[in-house]
Amino acid sequence: MKLRPYHVSLVLPVLLAASCSAPRPAPRPVPGPTPRPTLAAAQIRVDQVGWSTGETKIAMLLAPVDAAGAKAAVLDEDGDPVLTVTAGPSRGAWNPRYRAVNPLNLTALRTPGTYHVRLNDHFSAESPAFRIDTAGKLYTPLVADSVKYFQAHRDGYDQVAGPWRRAAAHLEDKAATVYETPEDEDSLTPTDTKVDVAGGWYDAGDYLKFTHTTAYALIAMQLVQRDGPAPASLTAEIRHGLDWLTRMYHGGVLYTQVGVGGNDQYLGDHDTWRLPQDDDRLDVRPGGRRYYQRYRPVFRAAAPGDPISPNLAGRVAAAFALAAQLEPDPARARVRLDTAARLYAQAGTGAGDLVTTVPRDFYPEESFADDLALGAAELALAARKLGDERAATWAGLASRWADRTSGGDDGLTVYDVDALADAEVYRLSPDPTLAADLRGRLDGAVKAAAADPMGATSGGGGADYAARQLGWAASAALYQRMTGDNRYAAFATAQRGVALGANGWGMSLVIGAGDDYPKCPHDQIGTLTRTSLTGAVVNGPNAAGRVDFLELQTPKSLCSEGSFAEFDRKDAQYVDDMRVSATNEPALDFTATGMLAFALTAAPPR
Repeated sequence: MKLRPYHVSLVLPVLLAASCSAPRPAPRPVPGPTPRPTLAAAQIRVDQVGWSTGETKIAMLLAPVDAAGAKAAVLDEDGDPVLTVTAGPSRGAWNPRYRAVNPLNLTALRTPGTYHVRLNDHFSAESPAFRIDTAGKLYTPLVADSVKYFQAHRDGYDQVAGPWRRAAAHLEDKAATVYETPEDEDSLTPTDTKVDVAGGWYDAGDYLKFTHTTAYALIAMQLVQRDGPAPASLTAEIRHGLDWLTRMYHGGVLYTQVGVGGNDQYLGDHDTWRLPQDDDRLDVRPGGRRYYQRYRPVFRAAAPGDPISPNLAGRVAAAFALAAQLEPDPARARVRLDTAARLYAQAGTGAGDLVTTVPRDFYPEESFADDLALGAAELALAARKLGDERAATWAGLASRWADRTSGGDDGLTVYDVDALADAEVYRLSPDPTLAADLRGRLDGAVKAAAADPMGATSGGGGADYAARQLGWAASAALYQRMTGDNRYAAFATAQRGVALGANGWGMSLVIGAGDDYPKCPHDQIGTLTRTSLTGAVVNGPNAAGRVDFLELQTPKSLCSEGSFAEFDRKDAQYVDDMRVSATNEPALDFTATGMLAFALTAAPPR
């Protein structure tokens, strides 16, 4: 678009009739340079961590109208221009204020350094800084940062010193009472059984602990440990998680959860903002409103002797079998393998809702073939390493269950581990149908990304938004490792970029990554200690109605950087405010997905 010319009106002097007494007319002013027009503001979005030297590098320009053809300069740290790029055709409108999204192709930028993009043509805009370097230098630090989130969210006696000022917490979990799994949370019925479920990690901004999400996190973490690059701190963190998962499978019974959400009759782990160690000082009696915050209920996946929900049996077995692969002591490795085998054999595949959490709608998983395929694959890989004769049987099971996962349309998430299952079964035996299954998912994702103005497969926002974007990046990287085919490399880079700032709001959704990231997460530890939860992945933009509801529900905020209304859409909003869990809550599974995606990025296939 061309701006209308900037007009300057010159007031001419009035010439009076000539007379000897008449004053001489004032001299005509000489016009100076025409002032430059004030350019309308636009926005430039980039991956705020940066790009590796050989990657496809696309920044996005959000402009009031189509800015195709506008020239932008890439400037180095000294402010010197090193590259000129031209805005491509608009990919469509972002919102009523920014009616065009124009790509800026920075792929020619390959020299390591720190840069930013400046536009003074058609519109005025400047990007945040970003780096160009090797993938390892850019993304290995983010893997280490992810571990810090888990350290900050440890429960139990074993705490890691850090800025979050943690102390031993929930010591009553050492002898917690098992409760019957309720139809709803209105009534809780204790059993006579007590179990030691101390330790583990908090699931999200509250203090609930779930087997479902912990097993998922441990799978991702152990794959990073096995395949690299793994920071030194990861070994101890995996051990902490495995110790708790071992306590949650005891005497042939798998326990699913410690803690309860709460309702009108009692307060649970969602209902009071406090540090976790404060629960141990509560003076409460049965029937008291805060009783379950100190004496937390434990729930089972199934009654003793009953089959275990196959999604849980598969993924928890996978976590133990991966531990067997990583354990250097053969005797201990066989103990891990036997635990995984015993649990896997208890899987039931009958009809009925899959068990996840109480209530189930915290994590309403719908598939289990992917979990069983992944579990069998890890059992087979562990058995091969240990020379166990059951390896062939498990490899056959892995292939059969993998056949039943074909045709899905999701990337890696806590709900769907099919991409991991395909990659691990392929490691056992390079079956081209596994690559074709993952390729089909990725082809669908590429089409979805092409229809979005920012190139995001998950659109403008929604539940698990950042984690889904990172899950697609991980899925594409897994495919490339399986096959050596790099056709989805640019797609993976773009999906990662959306999570790291190349989104409509210009926010990196990984705390501490880049310059603009959430400062007020919906997390009790981070908010109450006023510490940045470095490495945490938050949800990101979410459904507008959900965001509005949470803001109205809790008028007072302990920490708020405000809304980003200029960039909101009718269907999606983002708010940097601790009240709004829908946008700003970090979670165990989000951060584990990010850890794996960053590790796969940092160490691409040779």
